[in-house]
Amino acid sequence: MRRILLSTAKIMISAALLYLALRKVDLSELFSRFTVTSLFWIGVAIAVAFLQIFVGVLRWRQISAVCGAPLELSRAMRYNVIGSFFNQTLPSAIGGDAVRLWLVARAGAGWRAATYSIFVDRAIGLIALAVLIVASLPWSYTLITDPHGRSALLLIDLVALAGGLGFLIFGALKWPWLKTWWGTHHIHACAVIANRVIFSRTRGSIVAILSVLVHVLAVVIAWCVVRSIAAPVRFSDVFLLVPPVMLITMMPISIAGWGVREATMSLAFGFAGLAANEGVNVSLLFGAVYFIVGAVGGLVWILSAEKAAQGSAPIGVPE
Repeated sequence: MRRILLSTAKIMISAALLYLALRKVDLSELFSRFTVTSLFWIGVAIAVAFLQIFVGVLRWRQISAVCGAPLELSRAMRYNVIGSFFNQTLPSAIGGDAVRLWLVARAGAGWRAATYSIFVDRAIGLIALAVLIVASLPWSYTLITDPHGRSALLLIDLVALAGGLGFLIFGALKWPWLKTWWGTHHIHACAVIANRVIFSRTRGSIVAILSVLVHVLAVVIAWCVVRSIAAPVRFSDVFLLVPPVMLITMMPISIAGWGVREATMSLAFGFAGLAANEGVNVSLLFGAVYFIVGAVGGLVWILSAEKAAQGSAPIGVPE
């Protein structure tokens, strides 16, 4: 019952925020802007989305190897594509992580190693996003002149950055009692692994570059969407506005981020002096791109060996 109520609440939040956001949009006017060129740019956006998944796979493999859950490239790519499908169907923006965890654990890595690899991968991605936003603050403040917008941007990013740095500091602590409590033991273990990955001479720079590239590719996808409808928005605007929106969308309070993303994008465009309705337009098409990618992931899931196994037996990972 609790799960049903939670899912219902998320559906209602998505529906309410979408309704409020769509009140600013003339859908007939949006559709009238579609041309053959629009289809080209949407196609490019979908291709970049798959590239983004692949880059995420490269980072995840670096992290999972440290966690004791090594994955071959093709298997990791399949799991991430399948995860993109469940990101669109489960009641949160991180629902695909739970499915990836289940797939890795069932493949023979074990629940602990699988959980650690997913948790650390998500944490490092969040830290990279917060750092990227902080690094772009001087230009963001030039773009966003509204004091409320500036304050909101700074607060959200500082909270995310403080959480990420706190997580890393937690992993550097040597207090013995951290390993005696179940919760602190596992969080501390993940934080230790995150520190080991980030400050590794061999893996650190690779993971850092891949992490930033994942978020830059999200900006490129949004830019392709902007080009598809010829919205009067510059690439620099998209680069500064999309990462904070993605950060807020990570909050698991809606279905696949729908509603939260549209409302936030509308506010972000408004704070930047751009048309709020264009923010909603871009967000809707941005979500549509990921929905299409998720649909491909659903097809991969249907045809996969993991789905065919029906959970009857674990699928081994080659040594």
